[in-house]
Amino acid sequence: MSDYPEIRDKLMSPEEAVRRYLKNGSQVAIGGFTISRNPMAIAYEIIRQGIRDLHLVCHSHGQALDLLIGAGCVKRVEIAYGANGRFAPTCIRFRKAVENGEIEIEDYSNNQMSLRFLAGSLGIPFIPSKSGLGTDIVRMEGFGPDVRKERKVARKKLVVARNPFGTEGEEIVLLPALNPDVALVHAQYVGEDGTVRIKGLTFADVEQAKSADAVIVTCEEILPKSFIRLDPDQNCLPSFLIDAIVKVPYGAHPTACRFFYDYDAKHLNMYREAAKHDGAFRAYLDEWVFGVKHRGEYLDKVGGAGLATIKANPIIGYTPGLDRR
Repeated sequence: MSDYPEIRDKLMSPEEAVRRYLKNGSQVAIGGFTISRNPMAIAYEIIRQGIRDLHLVCHSHGQALDLLIGAGCVKRVEIAYGANGRFAPTCIRFRKAVENGEIEIEDYSNNQMSLRFLAGSLGIPFIPSKSGLGTDIVRMEGFGPDVRKERKVARKKLVVARNPFGTEGEEIVLLPALNPDVALVHAQYVGEDGTVRIKGLTFADVEQAKSADAVIVTCEEILPKSFIRLDPDQNCLPSFLIDAIVKVPYGAHPTACRFFYDYDAKHLNMYREAAKHDGAFRAYLDEWVFGVKHRGEYLDKVGGAGLATIKANPIIGYTPGLDRR
């Protein structure tokens, strides 16, 4: 860690990052999307440390969301949808929790959730949109009045108002800003000066990070400042926004991290079958979360041969010929 003096105070292990910045009841924005670039190393550590009553806010999500809900870490979710691509068009533990009334949920559209993070990043209390007019998303609310009184919960889901600059009777949707306690982001690169570079689609990660009170970034590699300053248009977040930097290769496994590795279809298929049954899911947690002490031990369990099968082509960014069934 002494090799990076500019970020020495921010470099930490997953254990320390979770211990320092997350607590029971935190509102947490999770970066990535379905089975792409989930901050899995941090999600596993949250479960290990027994953090509870989290309020998750995501535009859409997948594996990390499902695992945290299934492990009993989540009380409340604001989201567009949760899915693991072809492996689970709706995340299995997420669906079970909603159907059984085990979590509180408020649904928005993808566009609406992205705009809410944008509003938070701009420091404005709400943002106008046309998204959702004429739909049940506008008509129906998931949170009851008691939930609306709680910390970090908007007093109203949204407001339909008249456009003061439009034609008479024209309606707009006013969406409340989001300012989560913590944003979790997995990136390909962090510079030795703390600059973050995400390759490929950034989803809502940038807006989530800018809107949050604290930001934890896990990354595949830490690069020299001279390299990260090449092609500066590829950089996403400046160092001063980042509170914790965790170097953790394969930190998004079993989801994909473009240019490093593809998603692990074998593991995601195994997870899907385990997630369907309570006993099998508990066994999965015992084996893959509680049964490993740290991320290195987790990767040893996956095995070098398994990791080699999902290694990405460094030019095209994914694994050609991968069996995705």
